[in-house]
Amino acid sequence: MSVLKLFNQYDWDGITVTDVGIAKYISLEPVILPHSFGRQAKRQFGKSSVNIVERLVNKLMRGGTGQKLSGKVIRTHGNLQGKKTRVIHIVEEAFSIIYKREKKNPIQVLVNAIENSAPREDVTRVQFGGVFYQVSVDVAPSRRLDMALRNITLATIMQSFAKKKTMAEALADELILAAKGDVNSYAIKKRDETERIAAGAR
Repeated sequence: MSVLKLFNQYDWDGITVTDVGIAKYISLEPVILPHSFGRQAKRQFGKSSVNIVERLVNKLMRGGTGQKLSGKVIRTHGNLQGKKTRVIHIVEEAFSIIYKREKKNPIQVLVNAIENSAPREDVTRVQFGGVFYQVSVDVAPSRRLDMALRNITLATIMQSFAKKKTMAEALADELILAAKGDVNSYAIKKRDETERIAAGAR
């Protein structure tokens, strides 16, 4: 049994991954602080060995979404880029909110959210005789995980942009909704949209 607990609070024992497709890529190696200092950065497929909470932290360290809200491009104004310690504190606060609200292990909530929001089909462009077509393809397990984490973090940034809701609260809300498979979750909506487009391209 593990003696290490995430943030010295949340146990790694008993965390289950029901989606066998991405189970291999969800690393649940016990850590106290989700920070590996880039040990896997230069290894091919090294990110599959990076703890899943750290991968969430890494995805949050971005400049914005590139989308507009009320005429303004959604940006983090450099508040998150390269500031990993700050983002770790945001995730820790979000996990605390999840635990108080749901009375569940936040690590399990994160895993459930990823499983529910990872699309199984996507489209790609192929060329036949100078004409481009969209073709439905199965999504690789590693990409499924990346897409789920990306959509969860995009939802967090959009929901906390120019609003009273903090980023920790926005992250907690999105993880709880996605873990339940709620259609109000941005990540769930993006999964459904991606799979619907892929179904139309078969």
